[in-house]
Amino acid sequence: MNASLSSPRPWVAFDLDGTLTRRETLPFFLREALGTPRFLGVVARSLPELGAYGLGRMRNDAVKEIVLRRSLGGRALAGLRPVATHFAERILPNLLSGPVWARAQEHRARGHGLVLVTATLALYAEPWAAAAGFDAAIATELELDGEGRITGRLRGANCFGPEKARRLQDFLRGQPLLWAYGNSRGDAEMLDMAARPVWIGPPQHRGQKLPPLVSTD
Repeated sequence: MNASLSSPRPWVAFDLDGTLTRRETLPFFLREALGTPRFLGVVARSLPELGAYGLGRMRNDAVKEIVLRRSLGGRALAGLRPVATHFAERILPNLLSGPVWARAQEHRARGHGLVLVTATLALYAEPWAAAAGFDAAIATELELDGEGRITGRLRGANCFGPEKARRLQDFLRGQPLLWAYGNSRGDAEMLDMAARPVWIGPPQHRGQKLPPLVSTD
């Protein structure tokens, strides 16, 4: 999903996991796609890699591909789309952070362009963003084989860190980024692009006031 940039307006970028939501969304999606017993099996097998990532010994994209290969590798993308739609409509909304979601709605009411920029899967991030009123979504894509089955690898780079900023710059094509909201090192470069960057953490999820929007926004 992409909005037209023919009419200039202020743009606002939101990360998804840990920013608009209180928790990472991918584990919840994989549990929905696999069922709880198989999901827990994948988690158990992947504990060494997840631990290595937590210690800074493996890259985010490398660990993600390992988990995706073990969980979704070999499955037809077409067969997963109904699961992704159900997840986007019924489960992901329950993970939203009320205060941050309210801020997104406030930006939308002011006529700002909203773009979701996330390292999670476009498979469910795009339908959720479209239903939620975002103008565009930038997310991580899955590689498919010649029969439309998921290989477990990513198509293109993981939408994380510098890649987030690069893809957002390509989308904006020189238009200003007024606000950006993120919660982790994977959002740092995107936040650096914004006139008004906002780091989101547990205090904001619990209702600590966000920097106010001003009349010139």
